Amino acid sequence: MTSETELLSLLQCGDHKAMEDIYLRYWEEVLDTAYKRLRDEEIAQDICQEIFISLWENRERIQLKGSLSAYFAGAVKYRVINYFRSSQIKEKHKEDLLMLSSGDIEQSAAQGMMLKELHQEVDEAIGELPEKMRVIFSMSRKEEKSIREIAEELDLSAQTVKNQISSALKVMKKKLSYVVFLFF
Repeated sequence: MTSETELLSLLQCGDHKAMEDIYLRYWEEVLDTAYKRLRDEEIAQDICQEIFISLWENRERIQLKGSLSAYFAGAVKYRVINYFRSSQIKEKHKEDLLMLSSGDIEQSAAQGMMLKELHQEVDEAIGELPEKMRVIFSMSRKEEKSIREIAEELDLSAQTVKNQISSALKVMKKKLSYVVFLFF
């Protein structure tokens, strides 16, 4: 059995077998740790996959001071924190939109028109995205599919899907940044 130090050295040189060995040795531990924190098998699997993809993509720059187990425990911790942070933000946006579109607040005709225009602006901005990015973004945001589901359905890697969503969000943010001033 190859030692961690040897595996890391081989990994940094781009050895696919070393990556496979690391994956086989640690994937269950990573998945179990993520599941214990999230209590959601699918999200835990996504996080596990993201961690191993990140390990491979950053293999040349990784400087571990401890064990791989410690590295993976830290990676899970930060991915879970980021997951909760992003889902809290997403939930806040959903609540704000529901509040704007619900009858809880007296809406004037102007507010209704502003909301309609906002939806139209968002739809136009989505329509201007490149086709592949638009499809992936719509599946993620409108159909609320996970990265893994989109990757499987479109026969793409999870990282490609993640990159496309991230790029789409950057484009949308830039195109719609003025919208914030309309509401405040």
